[in-house]
Amino acid sequence: MRLALAEAQAALAGDDVPVGAVVLDESGTVIGAGRNTRESHGDPTGHAEVVALRAAAATRGEWRLTGCTLVVTLEPCTMCAGALVLARVDRVVFGAYDDKLGAVGSLWDVVRDRRLNHRPEVVAGVLAAESTALLDSFFARHRGMS
Repeated sequence: MRLALAEAQAALAGDDVPVGAVVLDESGTVIGAGRNTRESHGDPTGHAEVVALRAAAATRGEWRLTGCTLVVTLEPCTMCAGALVLARVDRVVFGAYDDKLGAVGSLWDVVRDRRLNHRPEVVAGVLAAESTALLDSFFARHRGMS
């Protein structure tokens, strides 16, 4: 999670919401990393999870990320939760809960929907205070600018 938090910090340079993610293989080696790039790249799909999944798939040379763990500082949204399922990620670990857009237990629970063909394990609340503080600081600054 510390590596994901470092990615979240790096997102601030592009004035993006500070969310970071890393993908670990079965041995715990980082095979993909990402941060929010929606603002810096003008890409609506530039969520940290999607960026990290793309990097991990490129490292592996295939889209199936079976055996991998995605670690992210904020609970994934519906798009990212769907991407986790489709990539066959075995485990998702997240920091802060997202009561407005969370799709891994807060608002929706996409990854544990029994109608889907894959359901990753979920570990929630890891270093949640650090993740939340980073987000709260970012949004307080941006709200003060309006």
